Amino acid sequence: MTTKELVEQIRKKQSFLCIGLDTNLDKIPSHLLDGPDPIFAFNKAIIEATQHLAVAYKPNVAFYEAYGLEGWQALQKTIEYLNKNYPEIYTIADAKRGDIGNTSARYAKTFFSDLSFDSVTVAPYMGEDSVVPFLEFENKHTILLALTSNRGAFDFQTQIVNGSALYKKVIQTSQTWKNHRNLMYVVGATKAEYFKEIREIAPNNFLLVPGIGAQGGNLQEVCKYGLNENVGLLINSSRSIIYASAEANFADAAAKKAGELQQQMASILEKHEF
Repeated sequence: MTTKELVEQIRKKQSFLCIGLDTNLDKIPSHLLDGPDPIFAFNKAIIEATQHLAVAYKPNVAFYEAYGLEGWQALQKTIEYLNKNYPEIYTIADAKRGDIGNTSARYAKTFFSDLSFDSVTVAPYMGEDSVVPFLEFENKHTILLALTSNRGAFDFQTQIVNGSALYKKVIQTSQTWKNHRNLMYVVGATKAEYFKEIREIAPNNFLLVPGIGAQGGNLQEVCKYGLNENVGLLINSSRSIIYASAEANFADAAAKKAGELQQQMASILEKHEF
């Protein structure tokens, strides 16, 4: 999916909501566990209930790999279901891959060619040659980890290296790479005060923003500094939406939570005349 197509969806739905499908068998409603594929059943119900409110879905690959072959098959069924039934919706493989060039090439093939995701999250620590194989895919996005929302982010990402914070160097350097227009960046909502400086370095790239909801990020603050002329934000919410209820009404409860966020987003977009 192109950036232009993503922006069209944001305009149409008046939403820049991304729902994280971090599906955990210990947390999904117990009645689903009796079925042949409870992970996919849960995902399908969440998607059907929220697809009119979200512009993107982001399965965290770890939650599928943890269940071995059955988990991987559930991931495959989920992305196939999305691509077949809701091709206009943007898909993100939250895999946080990144390795030497030939290994990264295989990761890129897995998520872009075999599974047909629109984007994948990538760790930039090993540098340009570990990221370029992802950037070579046309109409696919590589989402670099820049400034994450976890407590440990301060261990390395904000450390000053030659007068600049490391996360800034990651963004600045990656802007010089071939096909850098295919880059997006992960920037945690709990670091809202950093968005203004990030926008000075990368004014046009989309930012994937986790941390709204369960992690306490503030949507208004993120938008104040992070919005650009194409909105440029995908706000991810996972647990607060998909686990809004553990009862039979879980999908309706998820839709209610997603709707509350979408309404906030619609108000923000109206204010900015988008």
